[in-house]
Amino acid sequence: MDNIVLLVVLPLLAAFLMPVVARSSEVVARTLGLSVLFISIGIILNVWSQSGQIDSQAVSIVIGGFLPPLGINFYVDQISLFFALAVPVMVLLFWPWHRATSIREYSLMMLLTASASGLILSGDLFNIYVFYELLGIASYSLVAIQGRVSAVAASFRYLLMGSVGSVMMLLGIAIIYTQTGTLNLAHLSLLAPEKLNNMLGLASFALILTGMGVKAELFPVNSWVPEVYGSVSSNLAALMAGLLSKLAVIVIVRLLILLFPQPEALQLMGMLGILGVLTGELVAWRSRDFVRMLSFSSIGQLGLIFLAFSIPGEMGMMAGIAIALHHMLVKPALFMLATGWRGAVENLSGVARRSPFVVLLFIVLILSLLGIPPLPGFWAKYLLMVGLSSQDGFIYTLGMIIVPLAMVIEMAYLFKIVMIMYRKDNDEPAVNNSNIVDDSNIVDDSNIKVVQKHSKWGLAIAASVAAMLIAIVLQLQPASDKLLSLANQLSDRNYYISTVFPQIHTVRMQSIK
Repeated sequence: MDNIVLLVVLPLLAAFLMPVVARSSEVVARTLGLSVLFISIGIILNVWSQSGQIDSQAVSIVIGGFLPPLGINFYVDQISLFFALAVPVMVLLFWPWHRATSIREYSLMMLLTASASGLILSGDLFNIYVFYELLGIASYSLVAIQGRVSAVAASFRYLLMGSVGSVMMLLGIAIIYTQTGTLNLAHLSLLAPEKLNNMLGLASFALILTGMGVKAELFPVNSWVPEVYGSVSSNLAALMAGLLSKLAVIVIVRLLILLFPQPEALQLMGMLGILGVLTGELVAWRSRDFVRMLSFSSIGQLGLIFLAFSIPGEMGMMAGIAIALHHMLVKPALFMLATGWRGAVENLSGVARRSPFVVLLFIVLILSLLGIPPLPGFWAKYLLMVGLSSQDGFIYTLGMIIVPLAMVIEMAYLFKIVMIMYRKDNDEPAVNNSNIVDDSNIVDDSNIKVVQKHSKWGLAIAASVAAMLIAIVLQLQPASDKLLSLANQLSDRNYYISTVFPQIHTVRMQSIK
């Protein structure tokens, strides 16, 4: 179990070794990075098998021999282990396989892998901040290294937004430390009722929420999303939208449960979620560029996730996890389909006749995204609506109005795209979809009709996601049971404390006797 630390150490080591090894052989350097990813997957699968899938108990791993709260610990439960597995798997899926690139990009992918793994496993607030900063450095650099002027400009604005967020997050952490004298999450959870459940604690949560919200595409710090996703390759856009935003959300939810179990904190997150849903879907509806439309749609979906997690109790936790996992599957697949559909939406006229299979995949994905039964997206939004209806208060009542309205708006612009795809266009150029394409040469002017081909790898990913959605429908009951288990373990604050500090659990059991 202790080898879980290698999920951070090995990719971080590879990130610094790859440029050195590349001086002798770039092939060996790239092989080194890929080998580390496969080793990471093997380590997680081995931990999963040894621990009985972490279904019955979580594990706290002490690093360096110093017990918490003085030492650093990694907390491994179902949700953190799942996302720790998702990190190397998704980096492999969206690795720049089909285009020549510098060794720096591969090295940055390793840095992203190490920091993302550390972020989801850390049980210490300061180390969460450190890994968050490393993740930001990797993200900004990966955007800038795309080589286009638009990508460099988008990366600079992303850097400015992220830097402001980092300062706010650090200020929130500083407030917490001055009030408690510790940064260990379990220790903070013990002290929170006395030290943090007040206005000063709420202010620190607002600062951390805003800082982490930059990566989580939270309103109002998400203005970088359409620029970045529209300027980078589809692979990188899929990785950032599908994985990185969810990691930030899970960390925020973890802090909310452990440190800020206050109604005001939930209401703040719920209101920002509603604003994210409204702004994202309305701007997506007005967008005329396909990738920008997907980007604003992603903002709207992240707003739904925040709104779901703001619902107290088991139902809100289940809804939040369900929508997050669903978005984690569907949105990357849509970005991979966008490889051949960049530019103005009107340019998609007649695509259905040229690429009927690709359009069929697109329809399956958007039907699930819209929440059309019996696809998984329907059940995720059903849990959200049930959770909202079970709560009193203005925010949850407003949410019950906004969510269906957002679905109607989303349906309007997505179905409009489908209608354009099936529209006849006698002037459309012929396209041969049999070749693999590199989307690194993206034309930024959406008024120019650009016809690109789809990558076979991207189509394979989209087809696999569509098959997974259908498989989930066929195995709905096991999926629901697993979702409930994830929600119960993530929301159990006392269980987290007793796992990190088992002596507290022993004392409590003795007092009961």
